[in-house]
Amino acid sequence: MAFRHLACALGDDAVLGPGSDLSAYEDPYSFGMTEEFRASGAVLPRSVEEVQAVLAIANQHGVPLWTISLGRNLGYGGAAPRVSGSIVLDLRRLNRILEVNEEHAYALVEPGVSFFDLYEHIRERGLRLWISSPALGWGSVVGNALERGVGRTPYGDHAAQICGLEVVLANGDVVRTGMGALPCANTWQLFKGGYGPSLDGLFMQSNFGVVTKMGLWLMPQPQGLMSCLVRFQKESDLAAAVDALGPLRRQEVIQSNAQVGSILHQVVGRYPRARWYDGPGAIPDPVLEQIRQDLGLEWWSLRFALYGEENMLDARFEIVRRAFSMIRGAEILCQKHVASGADGLYAWELEGAAAHDAGVPSVSSLDVVKFRGEDGGHLDFSPIIAPTGREAVRAYRHVMARAREHGIDYVGSFTAGVRHLRHVFMIVYDKRDAEQKRGAADLFGILVKEMGQEGIGEYRAHLAFMDLIRGEYCFNDHAIRRFSETLKDALDPNGILSPGKQGIWPRTFRTERSP
Repeated sequence: MAFRHLACALGDDAVLGPGSDLSAYEDPYSFGMTEEFRASGAVLPRSVEEVQAVLAIANQHGVPLWTISLGRNLGYGGAAPRVSGSIVLDLRRLNRILEVNEEHAYALVEPGVSFFDLYEHIRERGLRLWISSPALGWGSVVGNALERGVGRTPYGDHAAQICGLEVVLANGDVVRTGMGALPCANTWQLFKGGYGPSLDGLFMQSNFGVVTKMGLWLMPQPQGLMSCLVRFQKESDLAAAVDALGPLRRQEVIQSNAQVGSILHQVVGRYPRARWYDGPGAIPDPVLEQIRQDLGLEWWSLRFALYGEENMLDARFEIVRRAFSMIRGAEILCQKHVASGADGLYAWELEGAAAHDAGVPSVSSLDVVKFRGEDGGHLDFSPIIAPTGREAVRAYRHVMARAREHGIDYVGSFTAGVRHLRHVFMIVYDKRDAEQKRGAADLFGILVKEMGQEGIGEYRAHLAFMDLIRGEYCFNDHAIRRFSETLKDALDPNGILSPGKQGIWPRTFRTERSP
């Protein structure tokens, strides 16, 4: 009945019902537990008015929806819904770039706009602006920012660049946050606060509404860029590398997210594991050393970039050089690119690492899943840790030891924000191997519990682990969960919007899921 009403409201071409090909709404990296996350259909609105119509029908029939932008949240469940039987509310047809303002350096976009779309829009018009792109540029600008994704430029904390949202609530009401609440305001994308409570954060990683427009600050095109690589030759250099990096980020000498990668982090996506080892268990230490020797790799690689006028680049680099030269054996390499004209450095003029540092989107990271076989997948364990060498080593040793117990290779990195580290451990497996998939899921669950006991929690979660991770955030008898549930019940009393996302369940689902 719901599908018939949706087709009447939006047209047959906007509805995928029973019997339709729903493979696009499955987790592409399914690891066994994810077979339960099955959509019953999908609906693809073209406008805010059609989103309102979908919500009205879902409320009428009590049908849960699962909202996606482009559904490319790989490693975290893709486009699959948390609750089987949900209808996926697919926003890919809301794909307009409504404004790109060169003077004030911002964009206003809909959820169906990818990083490639926004980049090409800027390039075709010759605008003096840079975007920040995550590892895979085919994803949604809106979806990635709302999930707190990251890129490599000084604007690489994507959630921090959000300035103004348009949100359709479960009852169909349309809200604009910040200055957007003031009719005819020309400052919606210029000032985040507005008047009264700041609401943008309520709609990040939540199920309180459907975001249909988002303002995003962009980076004014700089005059120059210096792509840098610091090579550390010993496993034990991790602590010193992180301790040297921390002050450079806090003082904004290094302006962008900086990533420290392990040996295998440098190998995946380039070579298959079987080139060196195809035996049972994790790759042994002697084989890791052989890989390092064969490819001329360092134990840890640190990648970052510097931005600005040429004299600023040189001054920043000298500070960086002094800091890392204190670590015995560290090798510092850089490539400087400076614009010849007053317009600055156009991102599309750059190649290789410099292009990535300039926010040019790509999909080259897709090949990382082929490390264990052509039909591979990955599950990302992504805790936040304090930005000290001691904490980095503690997390590395713990994760490495548990990974080896489960026969899984350590493919890890530490991305340094201004005051935190994201420790992304990529659990790569062959989807055809039941034992590898089971080991990946078991390992993830153990790490969540053990790291949680140490006060370390994840900032993103796969569908299968959202409840487990939510349970770790348990201060004052799970006060944050109770507060989220109070908001959920007030804003979505019928519980139709993405039930279970980030472990936030509406009243209609909570009884059977009470801990």
